[in-house]
Amino acid sequence: MFRSRSKEAQATSPQVNVDRPKQPRDPQAPKGRPTPKRSETARRRSLAHTPADRKEAGKRAREARRADLARQREALANGDERYLPVRDKGPVRAYARDFVDARYSVSEFFLPLAVLILVLSMINRGAFQAYVLLAWLVVILAIVLNSVFLGLTLKRALKQRFPNENLKGAVPYALMRTLQMRRLRLPKPKVKRGEKR
Repeated sequence: MFRSRSKEAQATSPQVNVDRPKQPRDPQAPKGRPTPKRSETARRRSLAHTPADRKEAGKRAREARRADLARQREALANGDERYLPVRDKGPVRAYARDFVDARYSVSEFFLPLAVLILVLSMINRGAFQAYVLLAWLVVILAIVLNSVFLGLTLKRALKQRFPNENLKGAVPYALMRTLQMRRLRLPKPKVKRGEKR
């Protein structure tokens, strides 16, 4: 009457035969423990892969970062889509790059023109300075007009080509590419000038 329940349960439970193999668990039966939360499994997994000391962890992180950057540099040089940085990935960005690379734009000649105008501005001959200032204004106006025209044309082409894709940031990305000289652009241009896109 005053026995503990655990002893009572042991007395009434059938003895398991050691020789007989254990029956497999029914898939519908409870497993006897709660399912771990995702955060717990992620923490366990990260603890398993974390090195014992911080110095070793830092060294591993630096090596991994260095390897990633090397892969990205190589991808930018040869155009391997898998390892490109996030800003350059995807068919929308590839199309925007090709759209820009197939055309001449005033923006790509900005640096050489700026150097030329700076050199000319050093010549100190009365009315000549006014012409140099006018040249600055013409170059800036040409870049703005060319960029607006290119941006509108590209936006229309992207909407036709990729109606269901996210086009956010593609036009500014392309306009920034026009500011670089063709030879210095990364990823390297894949299309020739004048190719239809």
